[in-house]
Amino acid sequence: MSINNQSHNAEDLTRHLHDHCHRYMHHHVLLTRTDGSSFDGIIVNVDVDNVTVLVGEDIMMDREEEDDRYGDYGGYGGGYDRPRRRYRRYRPYRYPLGTLASLALFPYLFPPYYPYPPYPYYY
Repeated sequence: MSINNQSHNAEDLTRHLHDHCHRYMHHHVLLTRTDGSSFDGIIVNVDVDNVTVLVGEDIMMDREEEDDRYGDYGGYGGGYDRPRRRYRRYRPYRYPLGTLASLALFPYLFPPYYPYPPYPYYY
């Protein structure tokens, strides 16, 4: 009887995660897997057993990969101590709903609306 109850609880959890994934579709979310790893991404598709997430990857472009428009000189400033360019690329990954443990919206902080509180030197 307990094996049947455990499978029923697993089905309820999967159904609950399916509903949450469907509710947060096209939102930036933080997903945690059952093995403890977590990642952020944008949910693009939810079906009965899987969820498709666009997962971001940080890309750093090296100076050797850049085009040398200025020859050996490197353009204005000589090209010294110039930071590498950073890009973020999103790739789709499919995850089974059974491997997900939790789902949360990714928090974004935003400034308050106008009228801002007055500056202290106005008093």
